[in-house]
Amino acid sequence: MYPTSLTQLARANPFSAPLFTLQKVEEPQHSLSGQRPRRLAAAAAADEDVSCEFGSSKYYALCGFGGILSCGITHTAVVPLDLVKCRLQVNPDKYKSIGNGFAVTVREDGMRGLAKGWAPTFIGYSMQGLCKFGFYEVFKILYSDMMGEENTYLWRTSLYLAASASAEFFADIALAPMEAAKVRIQTQPGYANTLRECAPKMFAEEGLWAFYKGVVPLWMRQIPYTMMKFACFERTVEMLYKYVVPKPRSECSKPEQLVVTFVAGYIGEYTIVLKRLKLLM
Repeated sequence: MYPTSLTQLARANPFSAPLFTLQKVEEPQHSLSGQRPRRLAAAAAADEDVSCEFGSSKYYALCGFGGILSCGITHTAVVPLDLVKCRLQVNPDKYKSIGNGFAVTVREDGMRGLAKGWAPTFIGYSMQGLCKFGFYEVFKILYSDMMGEENTYLWRTSLYLAASASAEFFADIALAPMEAAKVRIQTQPGYANTLRECAPKMFAEEGLWAFYKGVVPLWMRQIPYTMMKFACFERTVEMLYKYVVPKPRSECSKPEQLVVTFVAGYIGEYTIVLKRLKLLM
């Protein structure tokens, strides 16, 4: 029999799985009152301090804030490389290679030219991270409740895929306006140099639709990527605790759990890169 607490355990966020292994449950035949009390148990993690209740508003807020930090900051940090990449794609005759792209950009616009598009990048990918990581937890819980306790555990990979696809659908809607502005700033010389110049100009010329022209390609690119990322990450965490880490997660310290999380994230991203390379070859 699967314990009723399995739902809560199976819903564990990407930084907490797996928290448990199933154990057989002993049930007494009858109580003194003639009823059969049910004692359901699971080998859950040992009692530990948690920053907030699972599934609470604070929990979702922290997940979203983590998404802002992980997506907004990292994408903004690589804006110079992203700018050169976009220019290589749009104008390959002028920008011959990555090195040449950097050299031409610096020669024409100076070092500040490499930062073009940083504002829409930071705002857009912060919004995307907020929705991606926040809604992922929301949809995991929602779909878990729809599937039931046993199916949640047995079909957990499908749960991860469905939840991440749903989250990324809304995350890309949040990202699309800023991505459209960023691309115009970076690839159309003279159009606009800042977000404050670009956004009003786009709206005046083409209306609201100008900000969502690229949402379908975003879905086609980002949804499969996010599905692979979260599913690979979750299952890698499980395998690391099962085959690599010499003790249960409940006995690992916070720094040790962080190392496992980092390694699982790296392996998950590396797996996606390999699959992308195979598709290109």
